[in-house]
Amino acid sequence: MRPKKRRPPSPKHRPKLPLKPKPRPPKRPPRRRRTTDAAAAKRFAATVSYDGTDFVGSQVQPNGRTVQEELERAAERLFGAPTRVDLAGRTDSGVHARGQVAAFTAATRLEAAAIGRALNALLPEDVAVRAVRDVPPGFDPRRWARRRRYRYTIANGEARDPLARRYAWHLEGSLDLPAMQHLAGAFAGRRDFSAFAGKLEPGRSPVRTVFETTVNRSGDWLYIDIEADAFLPQMVRRITAALVRVGRHAATEEEIVSLLHQARPGSFIHVAPARGLCLERVWYDEGYQP
Repeated sequence: MRPKKRRPPSPKHRPKLPLKPKPRPPKRPPRRRRTTDAAAAKRFAATVSYDGTDFVGSQVQPNGRTVQEELERAAERLFGAPTRVDLAGRTDSGVHARGQVAAFTAATRLEAAAIGRALNALLPEDVAVRAVRDVPPGFDPRRWARRRRYRYTIANGEARDPLARRYAWHLEGSLDLPAMQHLAGAFAGRRDFSAFAGKLEPGRSPVRTVFETTVNRSGDWLYIDIEADAFLPQMVRRITAALVRVGRHAATEEEIVSLLHQARPGSFIHVAPARGLCLERVWYDEGYQP
């Protein structure tokens, strides 16, 4: 008999061979995290000059164009983010400045000098910054200020000077310069200046220290310089008006000094025009030297 042929095992009964492991893809190197080398925020201060004729004041107000608004607009364009600008002092509508101090914080790699050039390229013609410098992070141009000086300019020539109409108070007739100079000394010292101030905010002290008040003539020009630790609203303009009234013999020195000592709020009602007033300089013991 022929031997029976063995049939190959059915697939069900075939022994299972071990599966070959699938090759693993090569390990990729770990992804590097993207690092953003952001510039650190720094504090800067700058001396600011402006012609105040077309401004309603230095600080932002809802009723018109202000110096602070122009500075913040230029800073936002330069740094690409809203930038708060703080000022050393508040000047009224029409008052000028040669030595206002502004401070701001910005995240930038620009040096202070480059910031000054860039801001001036963005600012309107009646505002300019100079002497931009790095200052400590907490620098406050108003609270850190120790001394401020204002100058009031009077044009006292026979003919009106059209070129000075934006920056001086034109007064016709002679002025008694020695009488004005003598009265100027009465304003020196630490005292309540309520009589020579506009309306004060609730809780605001009317006491100020005036270091010096001088009156000088150069040709047809009179210059009234007042230095103090700080000023009340319209204080310089009312003191100027008092000096002028004595210089014109419209009031006596005794009358002005009496009002000063009585310190009744707003009792001296005369106010010199804003156009003759200019903030000349602000001094600091530390943090910033203009």
